[in-house]
Formats: sequence, structure tokens, C-alpha cells
Amino acid sequence: KWEPKGNSSEAPIVVAARKIGFSESVSDEYKRVLEIPFSSSRKMMMTVSDISGRSELCPSGFPLAKGSKLLAVVKGAPNFILDYCTEQLAEDGSAKPLTMEDKKGVLDIVDKYSSRALRVLAIATREFSAMPFNEKNDDLSTDQKFEAFRSELKLVGLVASIDPDRDGVPESVVAARGAGIRVVMITGD
Repeated sequence: KWEPKGNSSEAPIVVAARKIGFSESVSDEYKRVLEIPFSSSRKMMMTVSDISGRSELCPSGFPLAKGSKLLAVVKGAPNFILDYCTEQLAEDGSAKPLTMEDKKGVLDIVDKYSSRALRVLAIATREFSAMPFNEKNDDLSTDQKFEAFRSELKLVGLVASIDPDRDGVPESVVAARGAGIRVVMITGD
């Protein structure tokens, strides 16, 4: 059993990564060269890691294109990420085109999980032989850097998890109801 540290959106990704073969020292093995944090306007975040000299992502992982030096990994709202995906990871580790029909099927799965009160994130990747922008250009905004990486993504999969109760919430609901207050839940989604 794994007990990952981190926020509730990262924990299921860490568990899934361990199940497919990543080691606990993944952050030491794949040096992060760029991180673009989550933004409420773009509904996703991205990391870029050095994959120089690797032929597959991890033991039993999908094959990496020859000459790939960087791997962009994007996680976030499936409907936003799917807009930038042109490929999907097949069961055998190869990439195949992601059609409009495929995207509809993915969104149907997202709806199914969401209807069961699960938080669903999409994970997509893209390999690069070099940074797609001039790293010495200090005038580039975070959004411009993000745009340079986000096209032609490959959908790797979906991760669904239960949002845990925040500390003190159950007790607050009981206290509010005891005081005659009707409690209504409103989410950020």
C-alpha cells in the first residue's frame, strides 16, 4: 500500500505511477526542468522533465521517440486537455490518432465518474528534442511558455479519485444543522 504525500489531485497520480512501474525516487531519476503551475483560467498545469538517454518512460512504460530529450506532462480538466490532444496512448504502448469520436467517448467516461462524485483528471504528454522556446528570453510569460508545449499532446489516461472531506467540515455541518441551518454544498467546478 502506498501513502503518497501531496495534495488530493496529486496523490492518485502518484499511486497510478507506482502501479505502472515508476520507483519512489522518480523525482531524482527524471530531473524537472520547468514547472508551470495550475491556473484557474487554463484549468491545467504542466511539468517538463529531462528524459535524455531513455528509450522508454519507465520499466514497462511507453516507448519514447528516438532523440527525445524532454517530456512535457500536462494534468488537469479533461475537457480542456482533450482540446490539445491529437493522439492517445494505446494499450500496447503505441500512439494512435485521437478522433472526435474518441474524445466524445473519453468525455462520456468522465461524466460517468463525475456522476459518482469522483474528481477526474486527464494526463497527457508530449516529447521534445529541445525546448520549444528561447530559454534566454526573459520576456516570455508563463502562458507563452505553456502555449509552446501544449499542442499535439498525447492522451495517456484519466485518473479518478474521491475528494476527501476537509478537516472540520463534517463537524461544522452537524453543528449548523443542529442550529437549524440548512446546509448546501457548492463546489468550485
